[in-house]
Amino acid sequence: MPSHPKPYYFVNAITLYRIVTVPVLLWLLFTGKYEWFKWGIALSFFTDLIDGFLARRFGVTSIAGTKLDSIGDDLTVAVALTGLSVIHPDFILANMFILVVLVFVFLIQLAYALCRYGRMSNFHTWLAKTAALLQGSFLILTFFTGVPSRLFFYIAASITLLELLEEILLVHLLPAWKVNVHSVIHVIKEKGKNGRG
Repeated sequence: MPSHPKPYYFVNAITLYRIVTVPVLLWLLFTGKYEWFKWGIALSFFTDLIDGFLARRFGVTSIAGTKLDSIGDDLTVAVALTGLSVIHPDFILANMFILVVLVFVFLIQLAYALCRYGRMSNFHTWLAKTAALLQGSFLILTFFTGVPSRLFFYIAASITLLELLEEILLVHLLPAWKVNVHSVIHVIKEKGKNGRG
């Protein structure tokens, strides 16, 4: 069994937190404990911000950690959107078309990655990090102010759509599964260098 430095377990524990607290957050939501729910979801988004930074800071990045991080990210956003639909159902109904489009494109990206690699993609692009920051900021702001910002939502949704389209293009460009890809531009430049070589 491989030995890892202590920060490795600490960072992965932070990531794992987002996964294991999902049922607790859902229980808080569906029992009407919205005050506890909003603080819990805010903490989950905060751990998403710091675990990647800490992994790079202590040099304990790993494929397992990257996979956990992606699962934790998706579950956190899913729980937060569930919270939005429970607390602000009118907002969800008014923007249902946009949400359906985003889910549809996400499913296309997921299916393409599964067909090509046999697993989910874990690119963690710069655009994906930007989209995650905007999603988290919009949702936390909504829960704490009680008023969803349409402009903020449209910005977050637009960047999320661009990020998903970029991931579909990355799956097409990269024949083998790869983690921590900065952007499509980096991949194209790398292919150009290899072609000239």
